[in-house]
Amino acid sequence: MKNLGLIILGLILLSSCSKVAPPEPYGPLPSERQLAWHEMGYYMFVHFTVNTFTDKEWGYGDEDPSVFNPTELDCSQWARVASEAGMKGIIITAKHHDGFCLWPSELTEHSVKNSPWKEGKGDVIWELRRACDEYGLKLGIYLSPWDRNSTLYGTPEYITYYRNQLTELLSNYGNIFEVWFDGANGGDGYYGGARETRRIDNKTYYDWIFTHLIVRELQPGAVMFSDAGPDVRWVGNERGLGSLTNWCLLNKDEMYPGGNFAHILGEGHEDGEYWVPAEVDVSIRPGWFWHESQNDMVRSPENLMELYYSSVGRNSNLLLNVPPDKRGLIHENDVLSLMGFKELLDKEFEYDIAWGKKVTASDTRGKDFKPSNTVDRDNGTYWATKDDQLTAELIIDLGKETEVNRILLQEYIRLGQRVQEFKVEALSNGEWVHVLDGTTIGYKVIRKFPTIAADKIKVTIAKSLACPVLSNIELYRAPGE
Repeated sequence: MKNLGLIILGLILLSSCSKVAPPEPYGPLPSERQLAWHEMGYYMFVHFTVNTFTDKEWGYGDEDPSVFNPTELDCSQWARVASEAGMKGIIITAKHHDGFCLWPSELTEHSVKNSPWKEGKGDVIWELRRACDEYGLKLGIYLSPWDRNSTLYGTPEYITYYRNQLTELLSNYGNIFEVWFDGANGGDGYYGGARETRRIDNKTYYDWIFTHLIVRELQPGAVMFSDAGPDVRWVGNERGLGSLTNWCLLNKDEMYPGGNFAHILGEGHEDGEYWVPAEVDVSIRPGWFWHESQNDMVRSPENLMELYYSSVGRNSNLLLNVPPDKRGLIHENDVLSLMGFKELLDKEFEYDIAWGKKVTASDTRGKDFKPSNTVDRDNGTYWATKDDQLTAELIIDLGKETEVNRILLQEYIRLGQRVQEFKVEALSNGEWVHVLDGTTIGYKVIRKFPTIAADKIKVTIAKSLACPVLSNIELYRAPGE
């Protein structure tokens, strides 16, 4: 019995010694709140305020609250449409530049409490909170730093006012997944009757560091968006275009909302010191707010599909603006387009050809990091090479000749973003055919290529900052091509 015990102990020790350690993290890493944000993928922006009723994009700040009077406001309709469209959350303009508040703020009279809607007893933010909960969506808040109504804007006292408004929103409406700060800073406005132009130094005036602390304290799970983060960055345009080379990394110390950084924000920085991934914000209409004249200018389902590839398909999240109309409803044309897009999306990614197929690799770290981890549909597992191996090939055996024209790739970003260059080839008629080249991967990239009948697909990591770690490879045969 004594010898048997020694044998068992020896086997345990041998097993523990033979277990291969995972790769060390490389570079900046995403926080848990950022990881949750990456998984959101696609969600709705809602621009809704007095502008909806005055037919403006930017309100001046002198609008009478009485103009805000939606006749059929139904936040459940918004949430139902978002859910059925495949979205995972809604971010609402709680206050746009005109300063009108969609909640009954105790800090200003310029709010729904002085509108005829629900006799001044309504609260759009609370109604949307309940609607999001009903449909399993997350809620985000946009609070414009610029306020063309406030007499305090441009003075130090305004910063206290702004932070108190933020505190109201983050204290009374449950969990918030994203707080959205934009870069519109100063200019002409009503300003309590002054009707003048007020300029501020957008680099220093808002004292953002201390505003960020309020968000961290009240909503620790929320990411903050602005040109420079701190958690999520603007992609640098409002056309729906992410960059093909897209690092989740950014050197943001000298950046601030409203600064001249658009040329940097698309690609980010390969040597960035912070994890600040890109968000693509774009509207389903030419304008951000609803205008009756644009009812026939809604993006088509096919155009929305292209936006999906140029945003989610390029390592970004897609924030698609869908503005309610004067009724307080998402217009029928917008709904029709969104549902058409969802149908296209479902058909595009209906069946993952790679799932469960045999995968071989030119190098592997060990049995816990085996190549088959890339096709098990589990983002918590991954394939990795040995530390000194910065290039490698993965070959997926499709088992028979199969048509394919889409590939989805994901890195295991808990260990950082690493891949600098990759390529994809298909074994067709006994020969390897090059189908595409790529640069960065990050959380997710989805790439199209001409339909090809292939027995095998080869993914080559041609250049990497550290040993590559891939969590997911998916292959599809999208229809119509």
